[in-house]
Amino acid sequence: MGTVRALHGSLSASFERLTHARTWLDPHCMPIDIKTNALPPLPAVRRDVWSALKRGAWLKCPACGEGHMFRAFLKVADTCSRCGEELHHQRADDAPAYFTMVIVGHVIVGGILALEKAYAPPTWVHLAIWLPLLTILTLLLLPVCKGMLVALQWSLRMHGFGGADDAPEPDPAVGVAAKAGDLRP
Repeated sequence: MGTVRALHGSLSASFERLTHARTWLDPHCMPIDIKTNALPPLPAVRRDVWSALKRGAWLKCPACGEGHMFRAFLKVADTCSRCGEELHHQRADDAPAYFTMVIVGHVIVGGILALEKAYAPPTWVHLAIWLPLLTILTLLLLPVCKGMLVALQWSLRMHGFGGADDAPEPDPAVGVAAKAGDLRP
């Protein structure tokens, strides 16, 4: 008789859990946003920023770390070739170039000052050393900076990487003009 009660107790507890889960999963029981007639968003899984930045630095997909992020030198692929993650949302713009200039500029200027202070070579030696080094460092670091920036945007769910597109900000001048009734052509 004790095993029957234990079995009945575990079955009723399982039924309660199923009933609770059904009320959460059933679209008729879920709260719906009245304005958009949409279900509430699922809680987002937290994305690790540091692992995404490492993957971006290696020019790999920030989601899986295996697919290539770029299809050309600085052209980001629309989707990852391995996991299918959409990467076309990125908005790197000029930021990778600025970060590259800051990093390379500090290395080159520091090297020029140190070499000048230690040996004071002629100008042609500076040009022979630093111009090729400047070009090589820039071409090596530019894709790395862009990959890290795209990975950062992905990990922070910026610019559509979170599943929803960014809504454009309304122009405040249009709102003021509409309130004033000054919309004449």
